[in-house]
Amino acid sequence: MNKKIIGSVLIVVLVALGFWVFYQSPFYSGGAQTLPNGVTEGGTSIMNIGTQQTGEREVKTFNLTAEQKEWEIDNGKTVKAWTYNGTVPGEALTVTEGDYVKVNLKNELDVPVTIHWHGVLLPNKMDGVPGLTQDAVQPGESFTYEFIADDAGTYWYHSHQHSSKQVDKGLYGAFIVEEKEKKYEKEKVFILDEWAIEDEKREMSNMPGMMMGGMDGDGEADTKQMYDTFTVNGKSGKQIEPLQLKDGETARLRFINAGFQQHRLVFPEGTMKVIENDAEAVVGSDGSAKVLEIAPGERIDVAFTMKGDKLVIGEDPDVENAEDLQIPVISDSNGSQVQKEKLNVSAGRSVADGTSFGSENLIFDKIPDADVTYDMNLNMGMEMGEGMQFQINEKVFPDTPPIEVEEGDVVKVKLKNTGHMNHPMHLHGHRFQVTSKNGQEFEQPIVKDLIHVKPGEEYIVYFKADNKGEWLFHCHDNNHAARGMVKIVDYKEVFSPFQIGGEHGNEPN
Repeated sequence: MNKKIIGSVLIVVLVALGFWVFYQSPFYSGGAQTLPNGVTEGGTSIMNIGTQQTGEREVKTFNLTAEQKEWEIDNGKTVKAWTYNGTVPGEALTVTEGDYVKVNLKNELDVPVTIHWHGVLLPNKMDGVPGLTQDAVQPGESFTYEFIADDAGTYWYHSHQHSSKQVDKGLYGAFIVEEKEKKYEKEKVFILDEWAIEDEKREMSNMPGMMMGGMDGDGEADTKQMYDTFTVNGKSGKQIEPLQLKDGETARLRFINAGFQQHRLVFPEGTMKVIENDAEAVVGSDGSAKVLEIAPGERIDVAFTMKGDKLVIGEDPDVENAEDLQIPVISDSNGSQVQKEKLNVSAGRSVADGTSFGSENLIFDKIPDADVTYDMNLNMGMEMGEGMQFQINEKVFPDTPPIEVEEGDVVKVKLKNTGHMNHPMHLHGHRFQVTSKNGQEFEQPIVKDLIHVKPGEEYIVYFKADNKGEWLFHCHDNNHAARGMVKIVDYKEVFSPFQIGGEHGNEPN
């Protein structure tokens, strides 16, 4: 073996050992932790800011019940899922831009839960982060989320209580804010995920597999060994529901990655173009590509045009377990019986990801002068008694110092991945403008709320501190967040009255 391969193997062995130690440790089970200094101090409680009124707006009300359900993923493959309203994913909540949204959450699980509205710009107290913006909703209790859905786009909702477990078990669904004048007559949502049907993979005890996964150099060594089954809208293999379109018809397909592994979808040649990324319209090209790479937590919308009478959209065959994820596209109801394994999925060279296209609407017309500058070094390490940790500047949450801002500040953040795993970094309550990658400026900047930082990559992003509160900035591989890769953007003018742990068992990551 050369030095590079030996180094990769050693890293992966340490990761595997670290995960096992971590799962046995007080850090994982919710030992005593406190929020960083400053987050619990300030002039005004977050509970007293950002209140929104219905006014003359239309009110859309939804009821969601968190409950356990035996869920069939594929023929003979079932899991004990945690669900909203008994299905995986939960009910797709669809509203129109400008609507006032009320969601009544009832918890019938035996553990606390919340709902976070991923990507939605809303008041801090409605963000759904236990121990930071609310107390977790206890078994048998209820909580109502209320906010104005001002920005059209594709979003999703999921529990942020112990999310590395609860999202993994199915507590998520789509949240769609439609334009007042829809651009596409036909739309379909596809939520991608991965599951562990074999317990040994979830427990990270497949050491030979971990070693081989670490040699690939794709930043996915951990996720590839933890999960063995891919799903679309909670189903896998032959149970995936076909998309029905007429020959020549174009539909808007909204893709959401609710899992912790990146997915690479292959489309038939000339059928797809990207139209939105993290709820932002794209510019800079016709958006055409053959392969779509979607990071954990990311949302990418495409315009898909049917060509012929049967096609398939499927996971890149080079990815392990790709055969689970094939979406048949058919022109009539009889086609639903077609054997998907007979449909050809071939990898292409044209790949689009979250930074392939610029954004139509920018936050800044040019690179601004920053009031606050912060460098984030994303890495991993070992801590005695706590196992593998995923660190920001060699610290783990809640010991990661917050990014302190004042309302109106322009904030510059450099994110650099010096480790061996992928880190999709997600900012709550704001959107940021991505201006450069690896020191090279983008000709057309990109507006997002999640940036996928792969090993060796460096991005510079800017955002405007224009939404008072205490907001998370964290890795959306929630297994990494659970092991420390979390930071808070702390507005000095406000404070959080909540606490991690305590009588409500708040676990924000």
